[in-house]
Amino acid sequence: MDQIDKQILFHLQGQARISMTELGKSVNLSQPAVTERVKRMEEKGIIEEYRTIVSAEKTGKHASAYILFRTRDCDAFLDFVRSSPHVIECHRISGEHNYLLKVLTESTRNLEEFGNHLDKFGTYTILIVMSSPIEHKPLITLDEE
Repeated sequence: MDQIDKQILFHLQGQARISMTELGKSVNLSQPAVTERVKRMEEKGIIEEYRTIVSAEKTGKHASAYILFRTRDCDAFLDFVRSSPHVIECHRISGEHNYLLKVLTESTRNLEEFGNHLDKFGTYTILIVMSSPIEHKPLITLDEE
């Protein structure tokens, strides 16, 4: 991956729907050349997918939390979190807890109810998000070497 590929990734992170013509102008390449580079990065798995970031609050999800979870029955726990519409991330972690969940619910009352459902799978600590000063930070920056 060269500096031009990094520039392409930088621009795609900020606006994944940018046209290949506009992207080419941003990195001083022709549309066919930039299209070929993007296609190559997709094939290599450097670009995994394109996403839309949806506003949680504007879709009625006003409570955001992280949950540190400890369980001995990982299979049942994972079946539950995979089927839950509230869990948007689940990570296996090391240390005192097995899992870290990111959860979005309509309210803190709904968050409490979700916690009540978790009781049968193990123990947990809920960390309610008060604010998010850095919500989405780009992975690729142009000042990297």
